[in-house]
Amino acid sequence: MSVKNDKKIRFIDFIMITIGTALYAFGFVTINIANRLAEGGIAGITLLLKFLAGVNPAISTILINIPLLIIGYRYLGRRSLIYTIYGTGILSFWIWFWQIAHVSLNVHHDLFIAAILAGIIGGFGLGLVYRFNGTTGGTDIIARIFEKKKGSPMGQSLFALDFVVLAVSLTYIDLRRMMYTLVASFVLSRVVNFIQDGGYSARGIIVMTQHSQEISHEIIEKMDRGVTYLQTEGAFSGRKGKALYTVVSQSEITEVKRIIAKYDKHAFVSVIDVNEVIGEGFTYEPIDSTNNK
Repeated sequence: MSVKNDKKIRFIDFIMITIGTALYAFGFVTINIANRLAEGGIAGITLLLKFLAGVNPAISTILINIPLLIIGYRYLGRRSLIYTIYGTGILSFWIWFWQIAHVSLNVHHDLFIAAILAGIIGGFGLGLVYRFNGTTGGTDIIARIFEKKKGSPMGQSLFALDFVVLAVSLTYIDLRRMMYTLVASFVLSRVVNFIQDGGYSARGIIVMTQHSQEISHEIIEKMDRGVTYLQTEGAFSGRKGKALYTVVSQSEITEVKRIIAKYDKHAFVSVIDVNEVIGEGFTYEPIDSTNNK
């Protein structure tokens, strides 16, 4: 089964979304709720309803997301809609399950440890969900509507919504717990990025030089990394040339710089972060040309 743009619905996605939501719900119940740490987004609203009105988060998660899904379905593709419905439903199930399982993590009332654990466990769970194309609904839908209707970037909308929820959360927690909540949110965001990127740190390097052939040859021969030529033209001088572009691991940056300096000490070098690398030498081993003649 597939959708437009060849976006296939895969069984493995459902498995990983299930595991990811189980981990997130575990941290949410055993750490956030147990230690009265707030949350942003819909999760934060469910905590507000729990501590102020006694509503079970497993129920409020579903009740809040149903109208959001009805309003936002037109802004979601078919696969996104299916995954969001599944993610929301399975998250509610896991929140209910961990509450009746009565599992607890004894952090000896140390809120700093609780915040770190909440960030790590929750981030790992959400990272899996996002890595396998899933979502748990909530403010993601609202942010997407604002993006379509008002042209507001999703990041700004999500930040604004989280800020409002956290500010209102001060009605049931004190400032001290709010500070630990922010620690948990920071750790969670870093772990989510780590899981989504696959934990691999890479760097892209662009080199402006008159010795492109010598430098590229040595990078290819000695480092076994691919190099691409980019046709360039100086805006001031009008001089045409060839820039180099290559992607290497973080540990290889020093060696690339050494090679560049060997041929051109005045080369202009730009090193940029690369969030994800797919291809030979990174996600699979280089092809051995000696066995493919």
